[in-house]
Amino acid sequence: MKRPLPLKPGSVLGVCAPSARFDTQKLNQGIDILKKMGFEVNIPEEIFEKKRYLAGDDYLRASIINQFFSDPKIDAVICARGGFGAMRILDYLNWTLIKQNPKPFIGFSDSTAILLSLIDKTGNPVIHGPTVVSLAEAQKETIDSFYNTLMGVFDKIDVPNKRIVKPGICKGILKGGNIATISHLLGTRFEPDFKKAVLFLEDIGEPAYKIDRMLTQMKMAGLFEGIQGVITGSFENCSNDEYIQDILFEIFDEYNVPVLSGLSSGHGKVNLSLSMGMKIEMDTNSARILWN
Repeated sequence: MKRPLPLKPGSVLGVCAPSARFDTQKLNQGIDILKKMGFEVNIPEEIFEKKRYLAGDDYLRASIINQFFSDPKIDAVICARGGFGAMRILDYLNWTLIKQNPKPFIGFSDSTAILLSLIDKTGNPVIHGPTVVSLAEAQKETIDSFYNTLMGVFDKIDVPNKRIVKPGICKGILKGGNIATISHLLGTRFEPDFKKAVLFLEDIGEPAYKIDRMLTQMKMAGLFEGIQGVITGSFENCSNDEYIQDILFEIFDEYNVPVLSGLSSGHGKVNLSLSMGMKIEMDTNSARILWN
């Protein structure tokens, strides 16, 4: 996979809302941050639609994404927020159109469903990074990482708070995201392909036993066959998180791949942006991820 073309000052980011309804005040705060970075922002009126807990009906939410990918004036697409709803629109996305018009797609959490489907169905890299709403309260480290990744500066990330579950060095395509979202794609035509991947995992609000259950289900379904390594991000507000390292060892031990924890990416206070769908090298000893 090729690196995505870097953005530049004045590039236009289209804001989509593939998941839940959002706080308008926080959206506006996030938009202000994007503008301070030097980007222009396209905000369609349709993202403010409401249907139950969703930001409008499924077809509408998908059509905004399709329109952004078909519009040559839009340089990248960023999600308003996560929550729930992204997997509901996968059948309405025009994968041929998206593949023919590659551009960065940015989001995390519930947007994992779209990120992984984009990689598998189009071969286009994506960015696991902040949503517009989460940028509203983001720390400087998160904002700097987001900006540098969009501008094409993402050669490496260090993991200073590393916890080595299994030591080693590996190479592979960086893929993954929110554990709960991935588990709900099992058995569907959008089930992700993690063969030859360095698998990234994170979650929020899930007790350790539920993380164990979801990972066990994925393992029993054969989802981890052929993985090259595992790196985990934050497990925010996950009760009994002291058990997670043992769970990771038990789940991934038989694959004989390196497993590293402690990356500041996901729902934690710092959410470093990750360019996924691209080849990386991970070294647990130096606790570093290198993009090739």
